Amino acid sequence: MAKIEKTMTRASLHLNLFAESTGRFLVRGFHLLALFAIGATIVWAALFAFVDMAHKGSATVEDILLLFIYLELGAMVGIYFQTNRMPSRFLIYVAMTALTRMLVGFINVEHIPDLRILYVAGAILLLAFSVLVLRYGSFKLPSDPGGSDLSDFAEAEKTI
Repeated sequence: MAKIEKTMTRASLHLNLFAESTGRFLVRGFHLLALFAIGATIVWAALFAFVDMAHKGSATVEDILLLFIYLELGAMVGIYFQTNRMPSRFLIYVAMTALTRMLVGFINVEHIPDLRILYVAGAILLLAFSVLVLRYGSFKLPSDPGGSDLSDFAEAEKTI
């Protein structure tokens, strides 16, 4: 009886290890596939935006800022591939660039000072302050005991 229980325990252990390793493999595979899809979508959208600008024969400041948004999103995906960390700062940069694009749109369409301009400028200032807090926090309070979070991102940013 004890031999049967020992065999069942071993079989259960092997089955559990197989299930865990298969699950990790499938999750990692889906993760990589999704990142490739996101990266391809960013390239596709940026290419069409660029072709549209070339077809128009000119580019506005809003068009150029849109290309910067695509650049930041692509850099964020690239950094995630290299470090397995999502740089939240880049999301804030994207938001700041999008708000700047909106601000330029307000000024181009309506040449009248408006309260919306102050709201958007205040939001950009708030986001800039949040980037400052994140960078200061990651420098002074690194999440890994070996050093600062910024070193991984700085290395990844050099290659992009």
